[in-house]
Amino acid sequence: MAATLLNSLKQANLLPSKVIPADFVPAVALDVRYPTKHISNGTLVRVSEVGDVPSISVSPIPTADAAATAPPSPASPKSKFTFMLIDPDAPTPDDPKFGYWRHWVVTNIDIDLDAAGEGTSVLDRGRTLTRYLAPGPRDESGPHRYLFLLFREPEAGLRLEQSDVGGEAFVERRSFRAEEFVERHGLRLVGVQWMRGVGDGWKGEE
Repeated sequence: MAATLLNSLKQANLLPSKVIPADFVPAVALDVRYPTKHISNGTLVRVSEVGDVPSISVSPIPTADAAATAPPSPASPKSKFTFMLIDPDAPTPDDPKFGYWRHWVVTNIDIDLDAAGEGTSVLDRGRTLTRYLAPGPRDESGPHRYLFLLFREPEAGLRLEQSDVGGEAFVERRSFRAEEFVERHGLRLVGVQWMRGVGDGWKGEE
């Protein structure tokens, strides 16, 4: 599981990147599900398939897989986490002048990893700073890469306001400096999932 994810990130030129360090290995697994799509390692989705808020669950990396990849411990089982969905390819992969586009940010997510064997929803366990905005690449754009990222917050706690990430308006979401946000608030990446998104009328090869 973890090795397949890491390979897919490398092939997509996402590992390493500004928000995913070269030595990253996942400590938890992210499960991302839309009504008609289960997102896994670059799943291709169209705009009409991602309009609804997805279900985001988190669970520990299986023991055998963890041993193979030696992921770091996510600290205490009841750590709090920050989640974000961002797009590095806005407005197009050929001209990503507005990346990262900030689609969704939730902080102070209370997750008990010891009780997360079946997957623990993060939607109602944290504080939403940026409401979900569905991906909307244009038909003429190539596939965008969308990153679902989970970070462990500092043990001392983290209290953020909407002003720390930016406004909800469409144009206020562009050019989000995710890497600076992560460094400034002492966040540590522990889980990643990703997908590719295209317009409903896109005619390229999948």
